[in-house]
This record gives sequence, structure tokens and C-alpha cells, in this order.
Amino acid sequence: MERRSLIHHRDFDLLWAGQTVSRVGTQVSLLAVPLIAIQVLHATTFEVGALTAMETLPFLLVGLPAGAWVDRMRRRRVLIVADIGRLVVLGSIPVVHSVATLTLAQLYVVAFVTGVLTVFFDVAYQSYLPELVTHDQLVEGNAKLAASESVAQVVGPGIAGVLISWVGAVTAVLADALSYAVSFLCLIFIRTPAERPERPPDRPSLVTDIREGLVFVWHETRIRAVAFTTATSNLFSGVMMAVVLLLMTRTLGFSGGTIGLVFAISGLGAVFGAVVAPWLARRFGVGPAIVGSITAGAAGPFLIAGATGSLAAAQMALGFAIVGGTGVAYNINQVSVRQALCPRRLQGRMNASVRFLVWGTLPLGGFLGGALGSWIGIRPTLWVAAVGQGLAFLWLLPSPVPRMREMPTGPDLVASAHA
Repeated sequence: MERRSLIHHRDFDLLWAGQTVSRVGTQVSLLAVPLIAIQVLHATTFEVGALTAMETLPFLLVGLPAGAWVDRMRRRRVLIVADIGRLVVLGSIPVVHSVATLTLAQLYVVAFVTGVLTVFFDVAYQSYLPELVTHDQLVEGNAKLAASESVAQVVGPGIAGVLISWVGAVTAVLADALSYAVSFLCLIFIRTPAERPERPPDRPSLVTDIREGLVFVWHETRIRAVAFTTATSNLFSGVMMAVVLLLMTRTLGFSGGTIGLVFAISGLGAVFGAVVAPWLARRFGVGPAIVGSITAGAAGPFLIAGATGSLAAAQMALGFAIVGGTGVAYNINQVSVRQALCPRRLQGRMNASVRFLVWGTLPLGGFLGGALGSWIGIRPTLWVAAVGQGLAFLWLLPSPVPRMREMPTGPDLVASAHA
């Protein structure tokens, strides 16, 4: 049967449009909030690392129960509430700055609360896509959503650099807050009826629901291998991101505009990754595409760690382009495999269990990066991060993933559900 395209799929287009705008806004805050800490509040190396950790700490603390809760709620409602919450929380930064004194403590609170809301949004978001599109449209849907994130990585940092240069980092955060308002409006205009969550007669406890999601992820060896690989990569990515802005600002002397330009140029790699991901899966098989993408990405962190001299900006842009391009290609195919392998009723718990593992290492990496940066210096910390990210692919090699050629369907899916 011929696969149906998502072209002119109204509800998917609304989801896609809202996400594109909000992802662009998110890129602004990713630069603006740490720069507020560095340039306005003169934070130390460890304090900056702790701030980056606070953004992802909720994935470690509430990631697992979030999946169980999402599976008990209408997923679109979760998305809408999360968008409203992030609009209010991020909007508090420019408001407080205009009427009182902005503090590092407020930045920590904003980062943490925004992270909690993002946990629920992301778990519901990945679980909501299969409600809008058919099974054979998942890769195309994930590719388009990843493409919008890649475009955001190109446009967002450039916008961030311009806004920070014109109005300052504090006011620039307002752009991210408003982007969540756009996402909210797109979500409320989606017409597809939300699926009613399954309510068993003997409703299990929250702990039972969480355990069921973890057991499924553990016994589905393909998802488990991908989760461990991504967790390892993210741990050392957290180490890198904890100190890389300090390298740019305090060691290399980059301005806000230059930093934005570096990330904007590097985002072209992410766009390329989103475009070629489906082709890689068709040409080499979905498993080899996953393994090849994460392996090829190992070169990027080494370029970033070694950036110096007059070509430092170009070298960092190329390094981030490699990281972004291979990372997007990897994520499109591994997320599609996870969605295809998991029964609908377990989507929220599966995604939450995986996110607990893969995002839970990011705050650990942030704290570790801040501590290492204070102890051994910024650049040696980046070399440690590069080595760690380069070894992440090893988890995949003994698993069935490298031998996968087609997206799992039918009997394969049924078998995995009872593994």
C-alpha cells in the first residue's frame, strides 16, 4: 500500500508550526539565560554549570512519574498547560528585572520550573504524534519536526545574537516566552479529537505504571541500547555545554553576536541531518543509520575542544554543525523506532522512561562540567567531554540495532510488547 504523505495534513501542520516558532524562541533563551548569569550577574564557572544543570534536573527528578501521569491524561491538554506555564515563568525574568533586582536564585528557579513543564510537554509531545498520524507516517512526521528544530538552530541563535546586542540578554528572553503563546494558539486549533486514556477497571498504582514502563524499556533490547547510548552522549554533552559559553566569552572573547553567528552557521548541519535521515534509513537500513550517525558525530566535540586562534569561530561552527547534523539524523531514526516498537497505551511511560535515562544524565553532566571546569580548567574539561561522547556508540554494537533494516511492524511489534 502506498504511504500517505503529510502534505496538507492540517492538524499536523498546526503542531509543526507551533513547534517551529517555540523552538526558535527556545534557542534565544539557551543563549540569553546563561549570558545573563555570565555578563549581568558575573557568575562563577561552577554557578554557570549549575544553571545549565537546573534546566534538565527535572528529567531526573520527575521524568518517570510524568510518563505515568501523561498516560492517564489527554495529551493535548498537557501540551497546552505546559505552554501556558512556560510563557508565565520565562516572562517573569524581564518583568522582575524592570521592577526589582534580578538574582541568580531566580534564574535557578526559572530554569527548574521551565524544565519541569518541558518534561511533561516533551513526554506528551512524542506520545501525541502517533495520535495525529498513521504508523507509516511516523518517520516523515519526526523528520519534519526535527527539521523545524534544525531550522530553529539556524535562525534562533542569529535572532538571539541580534536581540542580545540590541536590547540585552534579559529582554531577549521575552521572545522565548511569546513563542510559547504561539504554540498554545496552534494547539487549541487542532481538530483531531484527543484519545481518551485507557482506564483499566482495577486501576494500577502510579508505582505500578512506572514499573511497567521501565520493564518494557529494559526488556526491549533495541530501545535499551539506544537509551544507554543517548544517556552516555548526553552526560558528556552536559559537561561540554556547562563550560563552552565560558570558553567563548572569557577565553576566546566572543561577543554575543559572534556566539549567535557560530550557532546559526552550525545549525546548517542540523538542517542537513534532518533532510538526509529518512534517506539514510532507506539506503542503509534504519539500524545502520542510527549507528552510523552517532559514530560520525564523535568528530564534532574534538573540533570544539581544540578551537583556538583566528579560526576558532569557524572551527567551533564546524564542530557544532557535525554534532547537530549527526545528532538530528540519529534522533529522527531512533525516536521513530521507539514509537514503532511500543504499544500505544505505553507510549507515555516508554518515552518518560527513556527520557529519564537520557535526559537525567544532562544535569549530572552540568554539575560535573562546572566542577571539572573549576578544578582542571575549561579546555581540559572540553577534552574530557569529547572523549566521552566519542565512546557513546559502543552500547549499540552488541545489540540487535546494527542488524535492523526495516522499521518494525506487525508481528515484530506484538512480540516486543510481550518481551
